Amino acid sequence: MGKARLLVVEDDGDIANMLKIYFSGLDYDVDIAPRGYDALDKTRQVLPHLIVLDIMLPDIDGYEVCRTLRTSTRTSHIPVIFLTQKDERSDKLQGLELGADDYITKPFDIEELKLRVQGAIRRSERESLTDPRSGLPAGRLIEEQLRRIIREDGWALMDLRINNLTAFNDVYGFVAGDDVLRFTAMLLGEVVDEYGTPNDFIGHAGGDNFIIISTQDAIGKIRQTIKERFDEEVQTHYNFMDRQQGFIQSTNAEGDVVQYPLMKMTMGVISPRENRFADIREITEMAAEARRLDPSAEE
Repeated sequence: MGKARLLVVEDDGDIANMLKIYFSGLDYDVDIAPRGYDALDKTRQVLPHLIVLDIMLPDIDGYEVCRTLRTSTRTSHIPVIFLTQKDERSDKLQGLELGADDYITKPFDIEELKLRVQGAIRRSERESLTDPRSGLPAGRLIEEQLRRIIREDGWALMDLRINNLTAFNDVYGFVAGDDVLRFTAMLLGEVVDEYGTPNDFIGHAGGDNFIIISTQDAIGKIRQTIKERFDEEVQTHYNFMDRQQGFIQSTNAEGDVVQYPLMKMTMGVISPRENRFADIREITEMAAEARRLDPSAEE
């Protein structure tokens, strides 16, 4: 997997910089937010794998930040560790009641914080809550969303697949491939933020496969925008020569040199407007079939 992303929400510049230097040295990708609203904006832009959250902030407090994260479908799965000078039992209980995963008081032992961060991220991945590369909700969280929508009306689900990612990995390597997955997660988030609703859901079903759950009214514009932006912007992951010729070359299992087109996004959309579903397996199967019928899949 690529680097785990940490968001440190701390208005004390010395503490924030110390944590950034320390965790960056452990190969984490660390970002800093000095205010609560900054933290919410950064989280929407790039989902972190974990948030270290100070309670005392200059605008809104950490409790409000955590409450906002937990009430949003997009961010409810992100582990949160409260970091604060407060050590009253009532303060700790308030944080845990809001859904915080852990709580550590200042002054703190940096080694203890490291172990708590590592443990929270491992638990999230072990419980199939997030994909370790994209940071998006995975396995169990996707199933929960499918069980929710099957009882509702007005939703639309889009199944998305990155065509030719395997060939890209063969030529450019898995580190570059993981960069494509993170780029895709960021792109989907930006488009859903612009054209969807706060309750929309984005999941990483595994490998090159993603899903978006939005409304029937919004899904058309979301689909069109993702298609246009992905097919254009993914080209920056190729070198100049491959972009110019429009394909890459790789050797298949038989030892033959094969040309593969550049990556494109194929998508299929289903909704209860056109279909009736008996269980969540039917939802995923029909969405995958709709994606396979996307004309882009033949390009």
